[in-house]
Amino acid sequence: MTLRSAPSRLLALLLIVAFAGVGCSKFKNKDADEGVPVEQLYEKAHKSMTNGNWSAAETTFKRLVAQYPYGPYTEQALVETAYAQYKSGKHDDAISSIDRFIRTYPTHKNIAYMYYLRGLSNSSRDTVFLQQVWTLDASRRDLATPLQAFNDFSIVADRYPNSRYAEDARTRMRGLRDMFARHELDTALYYLRRTAYVGAIERAKYLLETYPQSQYQNDAVATLAAAYEGLGNQALAADAKRVLQQNDPNHPYLAGKWPDYPSNFRKLNPFAGEKSALDND
Repeated sequence: MTLRSAPSRLLALLLIVAFAGVGCSKFKNKDADEGVPVEQLYEKAHKSMTNGNWSAAETTFKRLVAQYPYGPYTEQALVETAYAQYKSGKHDDAISSIDRFIRTYPTHKNIAYMYYLRGLSNSSRDTVFLQQVWTLDASRRDLATPLQAFNDFSIVADRYPNSRYAEDARTRMRGLRDMFARHELDTALYYLRRTAYVGAIERAKYLLETYPQSQYQNDAVATLAAAYEGLGNQALAADAKRVLQQNDPNHPYLAGKWPDYPSNFRKLNPFAGEKSALDND
């Protein structure tokens, strides 16, 4: 061995030892729960859940399912895995886990809960970051996942009306219906501001027919009155005003103060929050 090659060989030997140590460490960590009884694995994962360590709980529950693919502990571990994923914000993963559970155990005693949990996950999916960080109105976002959430809660309310989740599911359905109605009204007011009166009328009528008794019912009637007035149809405008007067005599439209569109200056301000005529700023 030459003096010049000795340091190179020594360095190579040190690297081999270092990588071997890392590999052994990973192997030990990977097999930490290998062979642990199912009861102990479940208790370990449940303790992580109690402490709010959702990631550790998910990992341990998955290990339990991998080692013990059958039995009551496995079924409960699948339920808890989906919940841990939901709590940690992994909504897509939670929905995938729930769908697998529903396909595998369609008559399970916890099936109502799984549909309910899927509704919660779909309610938070896609829009949660935008709402929390930018305070954007969910009704102005893509409504595909809220619609799926509505369907999930509808399954709970209709198929399992006596379950402990049915009443809350119905409450959440009402909230989602108001969101969908707001979306339609926002669009109607967009048309109204641009004097596209026929489009505004169609949207307002769709809102009234599809989401009766929603939070925005009287606003839809006011939109009809304003749009008919814009078209010069005084008879239909008067009919809409009469209905509005009966149902909401204090509506600001009757005092000439609605819709209250945001100023053009606000549109030019990049730091201003998203606003529409519904925000009445």
